[in-house]
Amino acid sequence: MKLNMDGTAPIYVQVAEWLQNEILADHLIADGKVYSQYQLAELFNINPATAGKGLTLLLEEEILYKKRGLGMFVTTQAKEMILEKRRNETLQKLAQELVLEARRLAVADEELLTLIHKIQRGE
Repeated sequence: MKLNMDGTAPIYVQVAEWLQNEILADHLIADGKVYSQYQLAELFNINPATAGKGLTLLLEEEILYKKRGLGMFVTTQAKEMILEKRRNETLQKLAQELVLEARRLAVADEELLTLIHKIQRGE
């Protein structure tokens, strides 16, 4: 994965999101060891402090935990926490923006739902 160096999201946030995506995809599992800040820095060609900030963000959210002298690990409930957060924050926000734009364009509810169903089916 490449980070968007020109994007609006800070690099450390993108690192944290990438790690969350790895957890959701079961590439990083509960109680499994996570990349070190130096491994992440090398992987993404970024400053180790920036990578460390991304890890700290997940540590503060209790998605990761530290074992002294061993590194960081994925918490048992990490996947569920990420799913809940994304449903409650990200998906909610996107849905609100979609409904607001549909109203601006005078798109009927049925038409909007039909569009969503088509997208879900890959049409």
